[in-house]
Amino acid sequence: MVSAKSKTLIIMLRWAIIFLVVALVAALFGFGGIAAGAASIAKILFFIFIALFVIALVMNLFRKAT
Repeated sequence: MVSAKSKTLIIMLRWAIIFLVVALVAALFGFGGIAAGAASIAKILFFIFIALFVIALVMNLFRKAT
């Protein structure tokens, strides 16, 4: 089963991907300021959620080991 923390991480990662897609669409239409803002938000969120995912994965491995 998937834990509640994993579900939360998946939801947050989904938001990061949505911001990335918005940035790409805005860049396609030439909205420089909007694209830059959305891309920076997507980058920040993506790396935060990857770090949280790795931390949750390590914590889960330690729990199973003990």
